Order: sequence, then structure tokens, then C-alpha cells
Amino acid sequence: MSLIFQERPSDSEYVDAITWGHSLSDGTPMRPAETNWHLVLIRHQGDVRLVLVGPWTTSGIASYEANAEILWVRLKLGTFIPHLPTRKLLDTETDLPLAGNRSFWLKGAAWQFPTAENVDTFINRLAKEDILAYDPLIHDVLRGYTPDLAARTIRGRFLRATGLSRGLVYQIQRAKQAAELLRQDTSILDTVDTLGYYDQPHLTRELKRFIGYTPAQITLSK
Repeated sequence: MSLIFQERPSDSEYVDAITWGHSLSDGTPMRPAETNWHLVLIRHQGDVRLVLVGPWTTSGIASYEANAEILWVRLKLGTFIPHLPTRKLLDTETDLPLAGNRSFWLKGAAWQFPTAENVDTFINRLAKEDILAYDPLIHDVLRGYTPDLAARTIRGRFLRATGLSRGLVYQIQRAKQAAELLRQDTSILDTVDTLGYYDQPHLTRELKRFIGYTPAQITLSK
């Protein structure tokens, strides 16, 4: 294993999970498509980066160097930074400008880099200063709630908060569910039926697009 890490839930209502650890060697693993934003702090050989990782619309190759300390903050779906253009952050990593060895610039102010111990407080401070926001409509609509709003309004709020359409969020989430079912020894045909894919080729195309592997490759890799 080239990464050693720990993960914990967050006390912040804006965060899904906090992960921290270090790399033992260089790595280029396959990563899935991703609907959530991430903040990633990387320390390597005296250099430090704080990277805003926008949603990934397809699977791809991630990369990291040996002997790097890494802190990942997975923001809750629907959490976003209002003053940054969400759609322009898709499929990219954006380095936040440094203000020194221990701080960075965000919305005209210098902020100290968070740690695994204080990152919950850090995120809540960003929200208190209106740098971070959360749109609960995203969560509600994805779970079947039908608000009394125009479809155009719902589309606009999805794009603003996630950079993605509701349909694409659903496709990515369904592909992740399918991969998990296959890892739990659910057959390919049962996975197709359970999650409403048209047929096995449809499942294969979606998994290759969003997970990076075919159903057979996922089953064999358990």
C-alpha cells in the first residue's frame, strides 16, 4: 500500500469526512468521478499547497509523490464557495494562493492552514464569514422531495452549488452504488436489475465512464 491514512466523520455540518495521512511512494491510482468538492492540503519537502478540487465528471488518474503529508476535506454535497465560479472548477485542481509558509489567501483575507485536529472549526469559520455556503435543496431533491419551484430554478441551484446537473449527479452516485454492490458479490445481472440499468452493456459503459473499470474488473479486484 502506497498510502497510509485515517478517516473520521466531521463535527461540521458542511463536511462529509476528513481524511489525513502520508504517501510511502509515488502513486497513480484510478479515481472515480466525484460529485463533491474537496479541499486538499499537501505538504511535501518543505512546500505546501492548498488545493480546491472541483467535481470530476468522469473517472481518471490521480497522482501523488512519495513522502507527502496529505489532509483531505470532503465537503458535503451542496456545499460550495459562492464567490468562485463553480462551473469553471469542474475537472480541475485550483491552487489557492499562498500568503506565507503557514497561510493562504481566500476572498481577500489570509487564513492559516487547517490541521486534522482543527479543520472542523476552520470550515465553520469559513461558513460564518459567508465564504462557504450550503444549499439543502440538493440533498432534498436527490432523495425524492419535489419542491414547489420551477424546474429552471432547481437546475440553476444544482449548477451553482455543484457545477453539475441533477441527472449527472444521479448517474455518478448510481455508478458508485453499482461498484459497491459488485464488490459485495452481487451478480452483474442483479446489479443491472437493482439499480435500473437498461442492460449489462449500459452498466458497463457507465462504470467505465464514472468508476474507470468494467463490472468484471471490479468483481475480480475484490
